[in-house]
Amino acid sequence: MDLGEDSGRLGSLPTTTSRTMSSSSSAFFSANQSPFFSPRSSTCQLSESARFDVQCDSTNLSADPPSSSSGIPDPKCLANVGFAVSDVSLMPAACVSSDFPKFDHSSCTYGHLHDNGFSGIIEKHRRHMRSHDMMFSPVPISLSSYQQSSYDVYIGLHGRKPSLLRFTNWLRAELEVQGLSCFVSDRARFRNSRKHGRIERAMDVSSFGVLILTKKSFRNPYTIEELRFFSSKKNLVPIYFDLNMGDCLVRDIVEKRGELWEKHGGELWISYGGLEKEWKEAVNGLVRADAWKLEALEGCWRDCILRAVTHLAMRLGRRSVVDRLTKWREKVDKEEFPFPRNENFIGRKKELSELEFILFGDISGESERDYFELKARSKRKHLTIGWSKSRSLEERRRECNWENGSRKGKEPVIWKESEKEIEMQSTERQRYQRPRSSGRNSRRKRPAKFIYGKGIACVMGDSGIGKTELLLEFAYRYHQRYKMVLWIGGESRYIRQNYLNLWSFLDVDVGVENCIDKRRMKSFEEQEEAAISRVRKELMRNIPFLVVIDNLESEKDWWDQKFVMDLLPRFGGETHILISTRLPRVMNLEPLKLSYLSGVEAMSLMQGSIKDYPIAEIDVLRVIEEKVGRLTLGLAIVGAILSELPINPSRLLDTINRLPSRDFSWSGREAHSLRKNTFLLQLFEVCFSIFDHADGPRSLATRMVQVSGWFAPAAIPVSLLALAAHKIPEKHKGTRFWRKLLCSLTCGFSSCYSKRFESEASSMLLRFNLARSSTKEGYIHFNEVIRMYARRRGVTGVSHAMVQAVVSHASLSHHSEHIWAVCFLLFGFGNDPTVVELRVSELLYIVKEVILPLAIRTFMVFSRCSAALELLRLCTDALEAADQAFVTPVEKWLDKSLCWGPIRTNAQLNPCLWQELALTRATMLETRAKLMLRGGQFDIGDDLIRKAIFIRNSISGEDHPDTVSARETLSKLTRLLANVQAHTSP
Repeated sequence: MDLGEDSGRLGSLPTTTSRTMSSSSSAFFSANQSPFFSPRSSTCQLSESARFDVQCDSTNLSADPPSSSSGIPDPKCLANVGFAVSDVSLMPAACVSSDFPKFDHSSCTYGHLHDNGFSGIIEKHRRHMRSHDMMFSPVPISLSSYQQSSYDVYIGLHGRKPSLLRFTNWLRAELEVQGLSCFVSDRARFRNSRKHGRIERAMDVSSFGVLILTKKSFRNPYTIEELRFFSSKKNLVPIYFDLNMGDCLVRDIVEKRGELWEKHGGELWISYGGLEKEWKEAVNGLVRADAWKLEALEGCWRDCILRAVTHLAMRLGRRSVVDRLTKWREKVDKEEFPFPRNENFIGRKKELSELEFILFGDISGESERDYFELKARSKRKHLTIGWSKSRSLEERRRECNWENGSRKGKEPVIWKESEKEIEMQSTERQRYQRPRSSGRNSRRKRPAKFIYGKGIACVMGDSGIGKTELLLEFAYRYHQRYKMVLWIGGESRYIRQNYLNLWSFLDVDVGVENCIDKRRMKSFEEQEEAAISRVRKELMRNIPFLVVIDNLESEKDWWDQKFVMDLLPRFGGETHILISTRLPRVMNLEPLKLSYLSGVEAMSLMQGSIKDYPIAEIDVLRVIEEKVGRLTLGLAIVGAILSELPINPSRLLDTINRLPSRDFSWSGREAHSLRKNTFLLQLFEVCFSIFDHADGPRSLATRMVQVSGWFAPAAIPVSLLALAAHKIPEKHKGTRFWRKLLCSLTCGFSSCYSKRFESEASSMLLRFNLARSSTKEGYIHFNEVIRMYARRRGVTGVSHAMVQAVVSHASLSHHSEHIWAVCFLLFGFGNDPTVVELRVSELLYIVKEVILPLAIRTFMVFSRCSAALELLRLCTDALEAADQAFVTPVEKWLDKSLCWGPIRTNAQLNPCLWQELALTRATMLETRAKLMLRGGQFDIGDDLIRKAIFIRNSISGEDHPDTVSARETLSKLTRLLANVQAHTSP
């Protein structure tokens, strides 16, 4: 069960209290003594929303239960009460829920509550407070009529700022996921006295009081009350939100010292409604809680929340939580980002600010200054700027008049800005064609949505223009706003597996065993959907993640043609989705079209470390910039060449122009960028020439680039890449023979030499920007443009060398994507041709050591049933084709008989290999039959297992253990098939 569903409810915890209430330890103000709590009298006038709230809802979405004559709520109804941050901050009392929902602002209406909006309550009790000159001495509430539950943490906040609510929701969700019960409240949002009574009791039975302090908290009476209460119990945990501990000094606040308090400081106890002495005592109480030192400043949210959860778990004695968080943090530090941050990142300020605005709906910090320096956009017809609920009716009417009254001329986009936030949350753009006739349907429209604040953004651009760099910089810059950055490769054949690989970070199990419903047999499709829904459910909690889908190739999955949107969580939640693609449109979203770098930025990238070129050379650099298509990848390679070699731009341009261009038969959408940019391909050839000049005609760096195109589009181990490069066949056999002889004579030193050559070659690739480093030690990554060119360049035997290297040295748990790449080359999935042909002995080894373990792991661990079954089917077909070739008489090839006897088959010439081939085929058939059991396809499984039994009877005999095991599987299938037929027959 989702902890977010019930951990915020009183009814989800034991009904017995964990400690006895007393005036010395766990007491709280009574309603008569506190000047800031609504009086609990039967004559209290309830608001319309509160009157709706009186009923006890059986679906655990209730708020106020019916009250007795004494003003104490019924404990049965009290058990259904819960508060979420979204409820107390954005919704009135009638719309309370505890399952982190997102509400439409139009679903409930309510009046605005200003900082002094409850002045009526304060004025009623101000005389009473001052006449008694109350000291802070808690007095217990009489709760003898029922027992109360306890909470680990009470979270108090004040305000409706989106960033504050996002932080609080994240803190509460993180605590509840770790098993700590929470109660969240913004008491200034409630006017119902009975609600305040329940909140007071929740405060009293909470082990710790976490107060999220902002600059407006010090004028809020409820926050001051909470400060005094938890300080007296010595369980106060302050979190300074956009504040420093040093900012919260009484003298600075009162005397308006510092930039912060010049505007918000002064005599805040007047707004607070109490006495100056008591207000100062409450604020000074923060000094006694300085051991926590939790500051949620811009750029350190994640660290603050993890520290808060860790410290609270330690104080509560939950050592297992601390250990779990420590292990998770170590894993995240190593595996969160696929690439290290580019310290020389240039430009893209506008794009970064716009991405922040699209995802969050507002911008803050340095990005705010950068964003408002941008130029106003040109006119967009029928542009509607959505208003938030905090606007007044006059502003809405004025904006409607503006839209209806001004339709001609150029109109810049108007950005509404208030003190709290940028209130432009969504825009909807519609393009209309001018009517050519006066008919009824003469005006046609094509809607295109450009959504802000919904948590999804798409970046579109050509290959090599810098989409991945932009996404990586955004992820590094804003990673503290998320619990983790989840990076997914968007290539259509691998995206589903990459998505399911997130299970280790989300701590969910997507295996088949956890997707089985004991009540009925699920189909393969349902099992796959159950695994995906487990990952999606974790991403739909109130814990924010940033899901980055890099290089999305298609809107549909390659395996079953389902939409990629089915993998993603709902939009508008705390998890944000960032997509890069070459597609013109994704999921009917308006993409952010990535433009080229400016002239100054491009020049800076090409100049590299040399900044003092003469004017003539600068002009040559501009020519190179245009010829390379202004692609960021090409500019970076040019800058690397000029930095690494003693060459000027004129000589480099002359060298590129003198290189002959290779003639390729380009086809497909992917090759469009290469077909129109031959200068970039010549630039690649210049790099290969440099490598060959440095290391000889068979440079390891060049061969590593050649073989990289056949690997999967993921980070490649340098050792595996170098091994595949060494296996590329040489043109001159004699040279290869002497090289092998030399290697055999120096075998004792080969390992150290190979390691040195590998590191030198990979370092050269990184320096010339043909590859980029990975956060995984010993891995490098190649751009899709370079991989595509390497495949088209096509040296004989490269794909076979890659297959041999992966099969012999790849690990199933660490390199599964590259093993899948081998399978695509061997078996020709879909309409793809078979690229690599193997001998029978090689095929048998790969099937036993690679294919069969990969298929079982894919099926059992990741619930990718269709992919695993398709792999096994194609592998079985390959074994059957090999078996057919074995039993074919040789006379069909020779077409004549020989004088010394009849022609025999290959099976007769090599019986041991033929028997091994047949038994391996039987193993594949039995494995497929057993997997069919888990998907309810008993008829197909029955046919497969009968074929396996026939093969094993013929070769091993009826009494062999493998044959007996296959017969048991057949009996089970026959019994289940009979049951199905009995239930389906009329």
